[in-house]
Amino acid sequence: MEDHPLRFTTVSKRFFSGSHQVQALDEVSFSIQPGRVTGLIGPDGAGKTTLMRLATALLQPDVGQIHVLGHDAVAKPLEIQSSVGYMPQRFGLYEDLSVQENLDLYADLQGMLLENRPARYAELMHMTGLAPFSKRLAGKLSGGMKQKLGLACVLVRSPRLLILDEPTVGVDPVSRRELWQIIYRQVQKESMSVLLSTAYLDEAERCHEVILLHEGKFLGQGRPDEFSRTLVGRTYQASAVGISPRRLQEKLNRFTGVIDALVEGETVRLVMETAQAPDPKTLLPELADVRILPIEPRFEDAFVARLKRSYDQGRSDLIMDLNISANEGDEVIRVNNLVRQFGDFIAVNRVSFSVRRGEIFGLLGANGAGKSTTFRMLCGLLPVTSGEVAVAGHDLRQAAANARRHIGYMAQKFSLYGHLSVAQNLRFFSSAYGLRGNRQKERLAWALKTFELTDYSGTNAGDLPLGYKQRLAFAAALMHEPEILFLDEPTSGIDPLMRREFWVRTNALAEAGVTVLVTTHFMEEANYCDRLVIMAEGEVLAEGTPQEMKARAHTIGQPYPTMEDAFIQLIEQRKAEREAA
Repeated sequence: MEDHPLRFTTVSKRFFSGSHQVQALDEVSFSIQPGRVTGLIGPDGAGKTTLMRLATALLQPDVGQIHVLGHDAVAKPLEIQSSVGYMPQRFGLYEDLSVQENLDLYADLQGMLLENRPARYAELMHMTGLAPFSKRLAGKLSGGMKQKLGLACVLVRSPRLLILDEPTVGVDPVSRRELWQIIYRQVQKESMSVLLSTAYLDEAERCHEVILLHEGKFLGQGRPDEFSRTLVGRTYQASAVGISPRRLQEKLNRFTGVIDALVEGETVRLVMETAQAPDPKTLLPELADVRILPIEPRFEDAFVARLKRSYDQGRSDLIMDLNISANEGDEVIRVNNLVRQFGDFIAVNRVSFSVRRGEIFGLLGANGAGKSTTFRMLCGLLPVTSGEVAVAGHDLRQAAANARRHIGYMAQKFSLYGHLSVAQNLRFFSSAYGLRGNRQKERLAWALKTFELTDYSGTNAGDLPLGYKQRLAFAAALMHEPEILFLDEPTSGIDPLMRREFWVRTNALAEAGVTVLVTTHFMEEANYCDRLVIMAEGEVLAEGTPQEMKARAHTIGQPYPTMEDAFIQLIEQRKAEREAA
């Protein structure tokens, strides 16, 4: 086997968009070890996807050398493409073909002999859990099942080097864990080498090594714990009596010397600029009973400390200037015995909950649990089969148009018009919400300034980096100053820095009285919710605060369960009950 399955030597790559030049990679050099999982980590626009496309010989470098499995990528691109397994972010499934037909197609494309296929198919179907669904159309699979099918197609003929571009984006924690099991099984059984990019920094800690990129430059390579050790003595856990974790985070984020403040349950995780222990009286002089305790650093702390830029702390004040005209009464959303059927299939089955003003309410569930269907009914985008749904005092079954005037909606894929500029998108959405004249101009100026989009106002939405697409979609949802905000997977695929920025804004909205309903697959984000429900198979499994959810997973062997631990336990408990019935 080659000493290094993949080696880059002073590789640079740039792109042109009109007169604008983007330096995607700038003299990048590294190599990966055989039979290991190497994580490729960096914020949006770091150059991760460009690097992977170069490694698969789908792009050619401007300068530098790339060797893949002993081949020169420039001289022998076809040899590389036939021997490397590559799963891009938008993996190439054919949604009108069945699971089996997709496997057959990829086996044909990879020149796999017919006699070798049955055994490999059986192994892949067992490994992915897709055996019962071999005849189902790929377009009818849940997000997690699509990801597993995409990976199975890449693995039809076991490659020596597997390159995966954010394979776990948009899938629930159970499916995410299953995908990692598949990956490590290939490494252990086939001695496969894996290069994997991810937006989940807890996944970086599962890698043997990580490579850190930023703005096209190589910043370092090593074991995750080698990065974490640089922050020994600089990470703490803060809590205070009489103040919510969200408000505590806001105060701590404003303090000089604090690099990062992140809500974790009832506490706030701190990363400091220096190893000097923070003084509670200096950090929070106006609060009593403040506790600040040292904790072990993790890879995410090192990532944020290395890359986090100084955000304009005034931006939350700009959002809090929203003129919210809320109706009287505490209950803003009421759902009672909600049902939605598609033919004989019951997607949502007798779901009930309520949401109060100024509350961040989470709707969580595995892929295919029915949460997106529930979400779309609450927005008035899907008719209700039966049950009671009231939003802002309006019955959605009778006055959906009146209810929608109070709602801001940010769709999972952002629903922007890619061929319209940033400014044109904002004008369109504000017009759709009924804004005209000077008021529309005021809100357009507000959106560009608040979301730092002024420099991109003439750029087409389709050409924006993912993080800026998210900003634009968020701004568009707020143009008419809604009192209720629906956020459907708003941070899917967004890097940790952009996720922090997003939640600073969202927390400020909640503090200003906006009611927020959010779906997410990032279980750590559930800590920002005041209350949440977890769904499975169209029904509510559990409802309560994040602390109440985590308490359900508390055991002697697991004294400090995370939200992900609680989620997985609830889902697996439900599965076991179904199998026993």
